[in-house]
Amino acid sequence: MPEPHGHLHRHHLLLLLFLLITAINSAPASAATTNYQIFKEAPQFYNSPACPSLDTNEMCSHQAVHVAMTLDAAYLRGSMAAILSVLQHSSCPQNIRFHFIPSSTANHHHLRLTISHSFPSLKFQIYPYDSSKVSGLISTSIRSALDCPLNYARNYLANLLPPCLSRVVYLDSDLVLVDDIAKLAATPLGDRSVLAAPEYCNANFTSYFTPTFWSNPTLSLTFAGRKACYFNTGVMVIDLQRWRQGDYTTKIIEWMELQKRMRIYELGSLPPFLLVFAGNIAPVDHRWNQHGLGGDNYRGLCRNLHPGPVSLLHWSGKGKPWVRLDANRPCPLDALWAPYDLLQTPFALES
Repeated sequence: MPEPHGHLHRHHLLLLLFLLITAINSAPASAATTNYQIFKEAPQFYNSPACPSLDTNEMCSHQAVHVAMTLDAAYLRGSMAAILSVLQHSSCPQNIRFHFIPSSTANHHHLRLTISHSFPSLKFQIYPYDSSKVSGLISTSIRSALDCPLNYARNYLANLLPPCLSRVVYLDSDLVLVDDIAKLAATPLGDRSVLAAPEYCNANFTSYFTPTFWSNPTLSLTFAGRKACYFNTGVMVIDLQRWRQGDYTTKIIEWMELQKRMRIYELGSLPPFLLVFAGNIAPVDHRWNQHGLGGDNYRGLCRNLHPGPVSLLHWSGKGKPWVRLDANRPCPLDALWAPYDLLQTPFALES
């Protein structure tokens, strides 16, 4: 006789399948062709006794850790792994509030259903992002995935998220944490910085902009008086109030508009952030973004960890761990992502 818990688990999976089929049948024809993935239910994680109680308005609570992530069907498997890693390594997982940003044309019902099934107790909100406002500003870059309008949603976080939110941790979908996100969220921003991120001053900063940019007498003075260094925008702590006060969304858009008139950079959504913020951000220890594990933007070859301790592993670059694992061509470090993979395999469903 099967165990009651196993029977109940299969019942939940069958119910989810039924709901997904219903959602597909009721969706527009274009959406009905989507191959929906099914994810397992994650373990429940609880606060330690020392965790603070939250304000009445939990989604705006200053005691909570607020995390913003985009949601996209192509990267949903990565997003689910990232969410699990955040919760698993948090001292106060029940005090984390997630703010998800999908495209306005995505199937929001399916996304909500998927997240709620895997994380029944998760407190989250979904904020649809109308990408039409940015689509006309996107210039083709060295890799087509970098041209996805959702990559530019981070430019509009201060407009998309509730005005009551003052600080948020922005995370990409191709990463996992192995440390308490509260440490990252508490990064000091000083008196003036709008955002904090790990900086990499050994990188060749000039390579992020074209000769057209550097040969222009006016543009080349953009970084004058700033110790400008490369930083990766996949992990940032952002003061939304300062962002709004400085109208930084407009500043980023102005650079994108210039890029449409004269090509001053090649690499997607990163250079406008560098133009506006490089040299003026608060520092974060490199352990919080062991980036580049997806290799470069052309071949996505395997890479090793940077020297030093690790709190966050980031598969930025072309190679994504779930793609390489499915193709039976994983890189050694992909084994560190695999334990967070919640994808329900066909074999597991049958058993």
